[in-house]
Amino acid sequence: MRYFVITGHKAYTDGNFKLDDIAGGAGRLDILVRCVTAAFCLSHNLRKDAEVYLVLEGGEDPPKTVRFDGQRVRYLNPDERSTASLIRNALLKKIPPGGEANSSPGVYVSRRSFADVLTELAPKGSFVYLKEDGTDCRQFTFPENPIFVLGDNHDLTAEEEGLLLTHDPARINVGPLSLHADQCLILVQNELDRQQAVVPRE
Repeated sequence: MRYFVITGHKAYTDGNFKLDDIAGGAGRLDILVRCVTAAFCLSHNLRKDAEVYLVLEGGEDPPKTVRFDGQRVRYLNPDERSTASLIRNALLKKIPPGGEANSSPGVYVSRRSFADVLTELAPKGSFVYLKEDGTDCRQFTFPENPIFVLGDNHDLTAEEEGLLLTHDPARINVGPLSLHADQCLILVQNELDRQQAVVPRE
């Protein structure tokens, strides 16, 4: 399995935003939407071996985490508006105490914080911190179940980075230039595909 944890530092958590203004009116939710597309979408297919955790920290009701499960997700399309709608519908759900709510097939919402998500994922794989000063990903041997962690249009805060470093992550970069978060996801997916030489199943 491939796990992706992306923090949306200003992304709205109350679902009170318009789908035609997810960049300015939803705290740069557009970045997280593109990350979902990058993690799952193939040509005429979806990856089943990916799971995405969007940690939303903005708006009036933080934190919330929206989780996409590639083995169960349905109605996920490449366009930003429909993916934003899946996220908004999740944010509008009532969350049971200490649990998560299912808003549509493969999409879940909880009140997990960044620290909670790291703790939950720690037994499932090995953390990989996408950081510009890390090892070139083409010189890196990916672990069996990588857990990729990155920020949105801002780096992790000092507190978030400190929490991540307690899990002893590997640090990698995807090239010599600073790229958007979704571009980073596409590149690490491609490097994993090349290393594993796996053709995703239908």
